Amino acid sequence: MPGLYLLAIVFSGAGMAVIDARYRLALWRTPLATIVSVAVGVLFFLAWDVVGILTGVFFQGDSPLYIGISIAPELPIEEVFFLTFLCYLAVLFYSAALRLGEHRARRRGAAEDGGRS
Repeated sequence: MPGLYLLAIVFSGAGMAVIDARYRLALWRTPLATIVSVAVGVLFFLAWDVVGILTGVFFQGDSPLYIGISIAPELPIEEVFFLTFLCYLAVLFYSAALRLGEHRARRRGAAEDGGRS
């Protein structure tokens, strides 16, 4: 079924955005920093792909799941969506780890304050 891969990426990305909105991890907390981080990551990995394509390491496989639109030879449009998904996921995990560290530090501080009184 053409487009199934792209649909899965978009659906998964929407799920991540809902989690991000619920816990205000990245995009809903620091929108500009998140957008810049994701954009830089996508551009880096697209450059990586171009180098891989030019050296013959990367090539587009034949899959019935692709919609058939390529933005360059051997570079399907699904790759851009996947890289955006991947970079957004990395930013979310990093933000969640920071939030967890802050939460643990507050709990530790509260426990130390409770032990003093």
